[in-house]
This record gives sequence, structure tokens and C-alpha cells, in this order.
Amino acid sequence: MHIGKAIRLERIFNRNTGRTIIVPMDHGVTVGPIDGIVDMKEAVGRVVEGGANAVVEHKGLVRCGHRAEGKDIGLIVHLSASTSLSPFPNAKSLVASVEDGIRLGADAVSIHCNLADETESKMLSDFGKIASDASNWGMPLLAMVYARGPKVKNEYDPEIVAHCARVGTELGADVVKVCYTGDVETFSKVTDSCCVPVVIAGGPKLDSTEDFLRMVHDSIEAGGAGLSVGRNVFQHKDPTRLVEALNMVVHGDVEVKDALAHVGE
Repeated sequence: MHIGKAIRLERIFNRNTGRTIIVPMDHGVTVGPIDGIVDMKEAVGRVVEGGANAVVEHKGLVRCGHRAEGKDIGLIVHLSASTSLSPFPNAKSLVASVEDGIRLGADAVSIHCNLADETESKMLSDFGKIASDASNWGMPLLAMVYARGPKVKNEYDPEIVAHCARVGTELGADVVKVCYTGDVETFSKVTDSCCVPVVIAGGPKLDSTEDFLRMVHDSIEAGGAGLSVGRNVFQHKDPTRLVEALNMVVHGDVEVKDALAHVGE
């Protein structure tokens, strides 16, 4: 591996466990300034104090979340976007470049690709270009790959999720983010088919912290490399305490009941 890429990956992955806790905060483009990410310095500060490994932000938000004090955290600059106001919300467009990420001090860049959408071919083309650029610069690439389109009845179907993860791997991503399939056995088949780390998405806001911690725990048991979860973290009543509990599960192999007790639930 390119030494620059290896060094950057070590800023977003725990060197000892090879796992990561990533908190995306790129939701503002998609749905606006929702609760939890209105004040970006405060939002980033809360997850930093809990021990998160990295955050994901759009290029213009980096200046808003930079605290210039306290503990450091890995920065992943997101390169693609769409809005919920669009008649085609699943069609992601490139809005930044690998070079933008470099100028902003990013440790990695990320893209979003929705398989089965009518604009899949364009998103795959963008994916290929960004993967090549990232490789040339020694910049790690996180690919968020989902199946969302007219032919997809269940985006959590294990075979579909495995397909998404394999697409991300084969097109050159260094880390792949996919939906969790719901159990250890089926998600093991997803991770077994990839030679790069696989992290899980959070999906819709969950009502139960226990369910969330269980999902993360089981994904690790299945060979996952951690999580890249936004709303279920930054919209929690105590994001710092929750991230501390996630550290216990992801990096400490602690049981769910003990991590839940740390949160106070």
C-alpha cells in the first residue's frame, strides 16, 4: 500500500483493533440542518470527547466544525450529494474532488453510490474516476454503496448487500459502507466476500439504544470493521456517552449489556 494512504488510514482506524467509529455529519445537504448538527463545533466536540475515530463532512462544513483546540479526530470529506427536495433524491452528483479533500487536510474522502437507480451508470462512472484520483494521491476512499431503485424490494436483503459491498471493493474503495443485513450469519457472508474493511450504516433513527449497540456488536462478530453512523449517534440524548459505549463494543469487545449500562440505560 502507498505509505501516504497507510498513514491516513491509521488516522481513521484504531491501529490496535483495525476498527473504526465514524460519525457522518453530511446530512445538511440532504435534509437540512437537523437536530444534532446545527452547531457543528459543538456536534464534533461531543463525538470527539467520546472517542470517535472520524467524522464525515461536506467541504464547506469543514470550517464550521474545526475547533482549533482539544483532541484531534479524523476528517473524511464527502464528495457526492443530492437533496430530499429533488424529484430524483437517489441520484448522487459529484460536488467536490480528491484535490479539495487534500486542500482541506482530509484523512480520507467518501462517495455515495446507489445501485439500481436510473442514474446508476453515471454514479458508477464517477466512482471509477474518484477511485483512480484517490489512488494517485494516496488518499483513502470510503464508498457508501446501497441498492435503491425500482427493482429493489428490500435493500437489506443479504444477497443485495453483498453485491453492494463487492461493487465497492471491485471499483477500488479502501473502506466499504453498507446496510446491516440483520444477523451475524448473513452479514458474515458480506464481509467474507470483501478484502477491504466493511462498516455498517445506521439507517433510520432507532428508538432503542440497546438495539443500536446490539447491531454494532453483531456486525463486529460477523467480521465487520466498525460503523459509519450519523443520526443514531449525534441525535442521541448524550452523544459523548454513547460514543464511549461504542468504543467499549468496537475497540474493547465488551458485551452489549455492559456498554448499555455505561450509557445509563
